[in-house]
Amino acid sequence: MLRKLYDWTLQKAASPAAEFWLAVIAFIESSIFLVPADVLFVPMALAVPKRAYRYALIATLASTAGGIAGYYLGHFAYSEIAKPILAFYGKLEAFEQLRSSASKDAVLLMLVTSGLAHLPPIKVVTILSGVVGVNIWLFIASCLVARGARFFVLAWAFVRFGEPIRHFIERRLGLIAGVIAALVIVLYAIVRYAL
Repeated sequence: MLRKLYDWTLQKAASPAAEFWLAVIAFIESSIFLVPADVLFVPMALAVPKRAYRYALIATLASTAGGIAGYYLGHFAYSEIAKPILAFYGKLEAFEQLRSSASKDAVLLMLVTSGLAHLPPIKVVTILSGVVGVNIWLFIASCLVARGARFFVLAWAFVRFGEPIRHFIERRLGLIAGVIAALVIVLYAIVRYAL
């Protein structure tokens, strides 16, 4: 099943509308959506490595714009809109714990970790940033740097290694998915229990 999903995503990633959908997913991921932009970015960069930097720019800018939307949802419409969204995803209790215990500096650190590794989820941190009143310009700079680093490093790898990295991923898809899942669990445990 993982192979069919991978092949289907790679096929869609080469379509003319792929850039539009990458921007849409990157935007809504940062404010209200659960699926990360990587699910489209990676296959797009694998399908057409010469456009990887263009895709990284689209994903970075759209993700930052979505983060700004999440920030303003938290700042101006927490009770009316953001709170129901967090409750829908089962993140409200964790959000309230973060809200009551995290300083603005800790929120900025979480913004960087979520931008680089999705921990905690980016939408939670963007909304939290608005609720606690992180400086908007510092927020935007953090989003651009963290999300940009993530997408541009991946783009560099796809441009640098091109077809060999694609073949490596295709041969070891199950193993890679397992390692990524294990890393996510370890990072979650570190963030949840050690910080």
